[in-house]
Amino acid sequence: MEALDVDVRAEVRRRGVDPLTDVDSIRRFARSAVRAHDQLSLSGVVRPVEDAELMVEELVARVAGFGPLQRYLDDPAVEEIWINQPQRVFIARAGKHELTTTILDAVEVRDLVERMLKTSGRRLDLSTPFVDAMLPSGHRLHVVLDGITRGFSAVNIRKFVVRAKRLRDLVELGTITPQAAAFLDACVVAGLNILVAGGTQAGKTTMLNTLGSAVPGGERIVSAEEVFELKFDHPDWVAMQTRQAGLEGTGEIKLRHLVKESLRMRPSRMVVGEVRAEECLDLLLALNSGLPGMATVHANSAREALVKLCTLPLLAGENISARFVVPTVASSVDIVVHLGVDVNGERRVREIVAVTGRVEADVIETEPIFVRSGGQLARAQGMPPRLERFAAHRIDIHGLLAQHSGTTNGASDPTPRRFRTDPTQADALGSDGDRNSRRTAHVPPSVDTPGNSNGQRPGGAETSGLRKG
Repeated sequence: MEALDVDVRAEVRRRGVDPLTDVDSIRRFARSAVRAHDQLSLSGVVRPVEDAELMVEELVARVAGFGPLQRYLDDPAVEEIWINQPQRVFIARAGKHELTTTILDAVEVRDLVERMLKTSGRRLDLSTPFVDAMLPSGHRLHVVLDGITRGFSAVNIRKFVVRAKRLRDLVELGTITPQAAAFLDACVVAGLNILVAGGTQAGKTTMLNTLGSAVPGGERIVSAEEVFELKFDHPDWVAMQTRQAGLEGTGEIKLRHLVKESLRMRPSRMVVGEVRAEECLDLLLALNSGLPGMATVHANSAREALVKLCTLPLLAGENISARFVVPTVASSVDIVVHLGVDVNGERRVREIVAVTGRVEADVIETEPIFVRSGGQLARAQGMPPRLERFAAHRIDIHGLLAQHSGTTNGASDPTPRRFRTDPTQADALGSDGDRNSRRTAHVPPSVDTPGNSNGQRPGGAETSGLRKG
């Protein structure tokens, strides 16, 4: 193997081929080297190759791919690969962790990381011991340099596996019911602001991808994220990602900068891949000004997501107080979709709630629209806000939410259907829905929050709360 590897690499250098972009040439060189080796084995000088085609693929993986890790990258069932130390390589398959039989050494790990970073434009050194990068295949690489971790560099590769491009695909996967998918489709068309929440590997990015693909083709999407992960099926979309500082400590572009710049790019929709810090303030200001948008946040429930959105803007400083942030969140976010992973490792929508726009006694009021009960995502009694927007798009949201929810296994028609109404019934659609099942997200009791927020939406409520703390 080593001799053949040397021969193939020598041919690559002689021909001036880029192994990362011209895999076909590498495979051709590998086949030629294996044939030459077989011819030489007839004289007894070297041992013959037992499986020529397997040897060719191993050589291609070593020269053009990522060596021993390539088979996991090629396996569609593998979701993530991580290296704790060279002798302990793990994978996640169907939501379950497995320790593989792959054994590396420190030099191999270093070479693999350098090869992965080659096309990303990002660096890893003592001054920058952490790196997030996207591989040419779309997989996301995260590395922590040894010295920060004990003994060895820690490597994570989160594979980008396209399981769903549209909401109907999530129905077929059992993530969401046909009725809930049709509801979210209607919310996107109507221009409601949607927050997607969940834990690690809950499917937040996949959900955001399907929501972005539901944006009407005549609108323009501008997205901002730490590392390119979003993949919208949309004709008018500009994607931006952050950038590390250079060797001189200059040139860094943070997510907050991208959110601000996106406002100058004539967006019809703004999408932020994941809100983690002070960029939340700029996102809220944009949404509050009337620009429809979507984002994800790491949270364990829909209510916790709202609490987090009230906390993150405070990291910006700038004399920002919760007294300003809380009503801004209440009037900026319309729908929260919370996802989780069940005991079988399957990703499921756990709840979809509406934010009413009201703040009373330091409480952001919410209504459950869909909740998971007994393993099924069932229709609750809540109604979405901004009913006039559905009416403007001739969407009969009352009729849509009144239909039977169907099943979660995709047995019924998985295509989200838009219920159009006669324009003469628009006023009826603008009336307030049933608000008897309203929940709340509390904000710090020390904050003197006005009883009614800016952009208040009508409706009384019975309140029960979650206090932020």
